Amino acid sequence: MGPQRIVCLTEEPTEVLYALGAQDRIVGISGFTVRPPRARKEKPKVSAFTSAKIDEILRLQPDFVVGFSDIQAGIASELVRRGVEVWISNHRSVAGILDYVRRLGALVGAAAAADAYADTLQRGLDAIAREAAALPRRPRVYFEEWDEPPITGIRWVAELVRIAGGDDVFPERAAEPLAKRRILEDPDEVVRRAPDIILGSWCGKKFRPERVAARPGWDAIPAVRDGQLHEIKSPIILQPGPAALTEGVAEIARIVRAWAGR
Repeated sequence: MGPQRIVCLTEEPTEVLYALGAQDRIVGISGFTVRPPRARKEKPKVSAFTSAKIDEILRLQPDFVVGFSDIQAGIASELVRRGVEVWISNHRSVAGILDYVRRLGALVGAAAAADAYADTLQRGLDAIAREAAALPRRPRVYFEEWDEPPITGIRWVAELVRIAGGDDVFPERAAEPLAKRRILEDPDEVVRRAPDIILGSWCGKKFRPERVAARPGWDAIPAVRDGQLHEIKSPIILQPGPAALTEGVAEIARIVRAWAGR
């Protein structure tokens, strides 16, 4: 049967639970939730990412709270002290996202539906990878998730770039789970690595390609020279959930295909 009153502190458990048909059990969501759109209309918003309305959550009488990452450790510990059962996932890879779908499904008593959903997501990734394998060439890709200071892409983003037919120019940084370890101390390193495509997703604010192109010395980068600066909307790439494995990777694949076909 599983828990019947679930609070989701981030978007990805909300999206997964709706996909599994368990949306009626959700009693509270993150204020940053945009997927699925109906969730914003149907569910009370009780958290941001680094903060939450603890008293409001307690009034909802949840029997299970789901969050993500070390950043929500403070929220989780406060809820645990108040007697609430909390699960904080900390996955950072594509395989981790798929495993997350399966584990969340099992925890709420919907293991079979979650397995089927994860299999569908995997088949979608496999189809994109097959199409990418037929491209005549692979672009070097720089993904920027913040601009001041520049922060390079996290692991699942680098993996999705690879699945879509490109190669992340900072693979060693992608392996770092914490954003502070992915800060570029020397932005000229991007110039030296000469990406063919620059993808920007500035974590909740609009990507400004003209500002990127105007950085000192960046006019020497192939991506800047060729006008290959593209925004990937944050909700479809920076959440470690189904959105990244569907719309996010599809958008990257579209950009890579257009570049390869030039």
